[in-house]
Amino acid sequence: MQVKDRVALITGSGGGIGEGIAKKLAKCGAKVVVNDVDNTKVDRVVGEILEAGGTAMGIVADITKLAEVESMFNKTVEQYGQIDILVNNAGVARDKSIRKLTEEDWDIVLNVNLKGAFFCAKVASEYMRNQGYGRIINISSRAWLGGPGQANYSASKGGIVSLTRTLALELGRKGVTVNCIAPGLIDTPLWQILTPEIQERLRNKQPGKDIGNVDDIANGVLFFAGEGAGYITGQTIFICGGRSLFAG
Repeated sequence: MQVKDRVALITGSGGGIGEGIAKKLAKCGAKVVVNDVDNTKVDRVVGEILEAGGTAMGIVADITKLAEVESMFNKTVEQYGQIDILVNNAGVARDKSIRKLTEEDWDIVLNVNLKGAFFCAKVASEYMRNQGYGRIINISSRAWLGGPGQANYSASKGGIVSLTRTLALELGRKGVTVNCIAPGLIDTPLWQILTPEIQERLRNKQPGKDIGNVDDIANGVLFFAGEGAGYITGQTIFICGGRSLFAG
């Protein structure tokens, strides 16, 4: 009941972790805005939330474009009257060694993962400041600690952690908390397309030899989004089965 009747916008929620977060918040009574660049995915997730008795609307928008982000939040407030929770979840990966990494690989990952989160937080925070309440939850990754072949991805996710801390300092007196979740290996479509050999290698690096599921991340978001987390801000919590305890 901690998020009942709160308005929550989740970027990149047309599948995977974002979909799980949207459905969890809707199940707990939030009015959910599903965002993605794929209209088919958005319609499917919204339809499933409505069928389950939740409240949801979908907005197709490219978060790397400020005008589209501004329009997305305008539509949200027009529909629901406010915006209480922003989950910056949208992200992409183009993993390559530094010798093979191109400028395009760098730009697309930094634009979606970091600039998109900046745009959404910037616009959402103006509404939240005016209403004196808000929850911004940024989805980083255990990879922000560093990983071979992930110079662009790790840099973008490390930027998310730093952005979280800075926004928490700027917005704290306005009633807005800003926190971060760093997932480890999670069973999503991206995990499922990996070869069995790669999956086994990654599992063997887990302290418990196991991977998480989207509900593990959604539960963390639900905690940060709730009333009970009002005295917690600027923090990053790893939901990774202990993988963050060592590098490599």
